[in-house]
Amino acid sequence: MDNVIIYAHPNPKSFNSAIRKTIEEKLKEKDENYTVRDLYQLNFNPVMKPEDFIAIQHGDFLPDVKKEQTFIKNAKRIFIIHPIWWYSMPAILKGYIDRVFSHGFAYDVKNGKIERLLTGKEVVIFNTMGESKKQCEESKVCFCIRKTIDSIFEFCGMNVVHHKIFFSVPYVSDKERKGMLEEVKQIVDNVLKK
Repeated sequence: MDNVIIYAHPNPKSFNSAIRKTIEEKLKEKDENYTVRDLYQLNFNPVMKPEDFIAIQHGDFLPDVKKEQTFIKNAKRIFIIHPIWWYSMPAILKGYIDRVFSHGFAYDVKNGKIERLLTGKEVVIFNTMGESKKQCEESKVCFCIRKTIDSIFEFCGMNVVHHKIFFSVPYVSDKERKGMLEEVKQIVDNVLKK
């Protein structure tokens, strides 16, 4: 699978859903293979359990984690779509990362050094938030959001090729949202040309 879309929003009528559909349309238009991992639709369990740790200690993973790791392992490019809630990602996505991007799969430690195990993969991130761009940039929150989220994937050896935050999403006009979706198309076009 060339492309995996990891999607984390519970509302099928959200702007995040429109972003997802726009990406899917663009991938179809370009004849790109892809699969969608809709974490809410999958009812993915984000809670790290004692069984997770036991499996990892034995060099293994629980079946639901293994399944997701197969998608990640086989992907050349990963699109991640989620809102920014409380200046972070939804809990279901954080739990997905905790369980799926785990020691022994996404990274390892050998001779006291981190070994990044997911090199050669591209990551494209789309976020939405209610705060304005001006507020976010003045408070330096935008920098912190990008740094925190990008660092997760970079730690595993992946290359974050684009991270787009759309601001004031609940408050802008439909015309402005359409403009945002045109920007999504352009970003995906540019990423696929590389």
